Amino acid sequence: MNIARKLSNWRKYRETVTELDRMTDRELNDLGIGRGDIRRVARTAVGF
Repeated sequence: MNIARKLSNWRKYRETVTELDRMTDRELNDLGIGRGDIRRVARTAVGF
């Protein structure tokens, strides 16, 4: 994987984590995500 792709994936990961962190527990629950699962979900979303 080249450096540009790694950087792009890292940005997407951070954006996903930030977006999910901003959600309330109720909103996360509606999506079936626990607060402790945010980083795992973000890693899965970008293919880490």
